[in-house]
Amino acid sequence: MKLLAYDDLKPIKGIGYSKVQLWRLEKRGEFPKRVQLGRGRHGWVEQEIDDWIAARIMARDGSEAA
Repeated sequence: MKLLAYDDLKPIKGIGYSKVQLWRLEKRGEFPKRVQLGRGRHGWVEQEIDDWIAARIMARDGSEAA
């Protein structure tokens, strides 16, 4: 299992949202929740991010989300 830091989201996964926008999406249940690693440190589970991206692609293509 791999965790991604905020700074990894854009270069590795192409997700360029600001920290505030990610927080808003998480709060609405529209983005995977972060994992608290320590004081002021958190990351996202890479597989959950990949699943989220796949669901966006399926929604775009008119398919059912995974």
